[in-house]
Amino acid sequence: MKIDAAGLQVLSREECMELLGSTPIGRIVYTDRALPAVQPVNFHLDGTSIVIRTGVGSKLSAAAGNAIVAFEADEFDAETRTGWSVTAVGHARAVDDPGEIARLSALPLRPWAPGGREHFIVVSTEQISGRRLHH
Repeated sequence: MKIDAAGLQVLSREECMELLGSTPIGRIVYTDRALPAVQPVNFHLDGTSIVIRTGVGSKLSAAAGNAIVAFEADEFDAETRTGWSVTAVGHARAVDDPGEIARLSALPLRPWAPGGREHFIVVSTEQISGRRLHH
């Protein structure tokens, strides 16, 4: 087990992917008018890609298509002082192929927020890192 300078367990790529697949909510970090923006989203891990369902014409849809973004998910228990955090960086792309849209529509990814969410963004996990906190 590798420990970093802060005393946190460094997670392998496989552990990071497993943890990402275990939680439905994360945060996407993108650029909005030349400034960093963070938005919580529900998502689904499709292989090694992060799939986000959003509205056509949304700020996220416009900003994250064909851009490099960061994605973070975590889980913490304040009482036991344990948890983990995983961050991925990769290219985001808007999905416009009808066949891929049909396939992604069949994933267990249902919008939590009201309104139409028929646009998909897929984020590759080109770089991924994670840490686990043990009490």
